[in-house]
Amino acid sequence: MTSLPWLNTDQLWFPPADEALEDPEGLLAVGGDLSPERLVLAYRNGIFPWFSDDQPILWWSPNPRCVLFPADIHVSRSLRRTLNQSRFHVTTDQCFGRIIRLCATTRAEGTWITDEMIAAYTELHKRGIAHSIEVWNRNNELAGGMYGLAIGRCFFGESMFSLETNASKVLMVHLAHQLGESGYQLMDCQVESDHLLTMGARSIPRAEFLSILRACVDRKPEQTDWHIRWMWPGRR
Repeated sequence: MTSLPWLNTDQLWFPPADEALEDPEGLLAVGGDLSPERLVLAYRNGIFPWFSDDQPILWWSPNPRCVLFPADIHVSRSLRRTLNQSRFHVTTDQCFGRIIRLCATTRAEGTWITDEMIAAYTELHKRGIAHSIEVWNRNNELAGGMYGLAIGRCFFGESMFSLETNASKVLMVHLAHQLGESGYQLMDCQVESDHLLTMGARSIPRAEFLSILRACVDRKPEQTDWHIRWMWPGRR
């Protein structure tokens, strides 16, 4: 695939994602850089980078797009028991660097989270755009985590890991409820997985996803500071 000129210049412009190349997984373009401005512009337009160390930067806009609407979060009977046991508690932005590196190193199938990606998202974290969510067990040991971007009323989930059974599911429940209470319209999950689908995520056409982004990325959430205040009712 040929690199597209607009990705190799200082002009920060992305073509509409519905003009993505006819790739079955939504590959849009090749090249460019991971500057904070380019990354934010990409996400605002439904585009994200995903590539390996031995590849140039690849930009994606899948069709359909997997999303989770906060009100659709599903709590199974077994997960409800875990939540009632208060085995975990959830925080935000306590150890972003540790979370993103664990997302990179705990995946058995390998990772796309290169050193270049870690540096780029760490800079976004310093700017208050990228956030980490942490799950801790009763011994205050890290049990799971996620990182992603908050832009307007949309949260773009990037990667998640779990070191203990159900830790990532507990994270998803708390995050979804907090996003809903803060007025966020959706959590972008990018592509389907069995785990996400069991939590209530679903795939929607790319055109619908982009329409939601256009309506939401310039709207401030009702709570602009980034904290998980919501607690499972059994913990109140």
